[in-house]
Amino acid sequence: MARQFAPVSELQEKVVYINRVSKVVKGGRRFSLTALVVVGDGAGRVGVGMGKSAEVPIAIKKGVEDAKKNMFSIPLTKHKTIPHAITGRFGAGRVMLKPASPGTGVIAGGPVRALMELAGITDVLSKSLGSDNALNMIKAAAQGLQNLQSPADVARKRGKTVAEVYGLEKEE
Repeated sequence: MARQFAPVSELQEKVVYINRVSKVVKGGRRFSLTALVVVGDGAGRVGVGMGKSAEVPIAIKKGVEDAKKNMFSIPLTKHKTIPHAITGRFGAGRVMLKPASPGTGVIAGGPVRALMELAGITDVLSKSLGSDNALNMIKAAAQGLQNLQSPADVARKRGKTVAEVYGLEKEE
């Protein structure tokens, strides 16, 4: 799959989590920072990245660059929700995602909410089922979003039209 880069002005970025980590060396502790960042265009393209550095702004900048490299597309319905329910898994994290009716809003915890909002999803239900680690939760949600299939894709794989797959055609 070829990488697609959106123009810089269209992308929004959000820092989800900053963690201070330390490495014990001979002279004491050496501190470093990790930044978990989400980048999206609000129209079905989103990416997750992580940056590490001794200073916060540099870690965030590296995270944004990583997120831009790892962007992917999401099939959205006309009501700006996901086409079907799915559970994403990453490490010990599991995140269940379900489509919601218009007007419901984004029902999601901290890290997953940022991912959904920057992806342009306005109505979705989610539940974290495993780890509460921000990195595992957001990667699980991203993995679930990547595995979504649009109705057109399902119909094409089955060699039918969308109407035939979903029983919208009149039976005689």
